Amino acid sequence: MLLAPDVLPELATRLTAERKRQGLSREQAASVCGVSPSFIRDAESDPGRCSVLKLLLLATGLGLKVSLDGWQQDGGASAR
Repeated sequence: MLLAPDVLPELATRLTAERKRQGLSREQAASVCGVSPSFIRDAESDPGRCSVLKLLLLATGLGLKVSLDGWQQDGGASAR
């Protein structure tokens, strides 16, 4: 998934689905991931308002792999 504003609803859906798949409440997931339960609520409803660092803590805490593949310039060329 390319991290861009238009994929944030998909990110929220994936985070929610993975938490529920693991049978975790928001409070349990918060404890495992090192974030607050209110952050879990915000990440699942409007991840655009959340910090990238905390979204990464949540995703990796749930066992999801997050990857970034360099930077793209306006022309589409990768800059590393």
